[in-house]
Amino acid sequence: MDMSAIAARLGLSGSRPVVRKAAELRRLCDINFDSSVLGIGEVCKAIICLEIAATKFQVIFDRSEAVRMSGMSEKAYIRSFNALQNGLGVKTTLDVRELGIQFGCVRLIPFVQKGLALYKERFLAALPPSRRSSTDFGRPVFTAAAFYLCAKRHKLKVDKLKLIDLCGTSSSEFTTVSTSMGDLCFDVFGIAKEKKDPTSIKGNRELLDVLPSKRKHEDDSDHSDESSGDDNDDELDLPTHKRHKKMEKQAYNQWKSSVISTNKQTKPDPTKPRKQAQLNFKKKLPLEVPPPAN
Repeated sequence: MDMSAIAARLGLSGSRPVVRKAAELRRLCDINFDSSVLGIGEVCKAIICLEIAATKFQVIFDRSEAVRMSGMSEKAYIRSFNALQNGLGVKTTLDVRELGIQFGCVRLIPFVQKGLALYKERFLAALPPSRRSSTDFGRPVFTAAAFYLCAKRHKLKVDKLKLIDLCGTSSSEFTTVSTSMGDLCFDVFGIAKEKKDPTSIKGNRELLDVLPSKRKHEDDSDHSDESSGDDNDDELDLPTHKRHKKMEKQAYNQWKSSVISTNKQTKPDPTKPRKQAQLNFKKKLPLEVPPPAN
């Protein structure tokens, strides 16, 4: 398939420099190595060359449509993309200053640079010495994730999908890097002021009902001396099924007490004399004997 036709299907027909650069990269692939050895077909090779060129010219590239057109899974496409990129010796870079200008967040540039330096230092300190030399922090996904976390911390709106497209990675990898940065550099990239215990939030307590070991309550004897207001709070703290069971028991006790009080009101006083009930029996009429027949 022609490079221009593939670019048109990916929405890049208006970017002629991108198409020319992709065609140049495709010719370099044909000269330097055989891409079929890597398991990359001609159509997939053209698509990857277009993505590399679009990333270099800071043009948004629709990776989901590219994966669909290549006929590969997302993981296989990423492997092929990295293999072809390494074979060509092309490394995509993402500058923090360009991101700040493009998204209108210039004041985030020093925070992103500081966070990246701190993340690199702490990440390398956690690795064994044999693996520190092979670690590559020049990939655009690190810059994009740091920029996104800093923008979120300072309450600035940044298009996450656009960032993912610019750095040329998948959403799962972007989420993984963001989580790693948030864990190692919580003082720079952290969003919440403090980590809350799920058991302290009443809205999430029903989710913990399936784990009785996580919810321990004191005995009923410990709550016997508390006030009525505290009892109401304890009832709210109970799990849903236990709360319903307690309400049913209270309703049964109220019904039982009302029945007993009604029986007491209708029960006669034993001190008062009782009246004998009169029994009236109907008198039997004498049977009339018919006269004998003549």
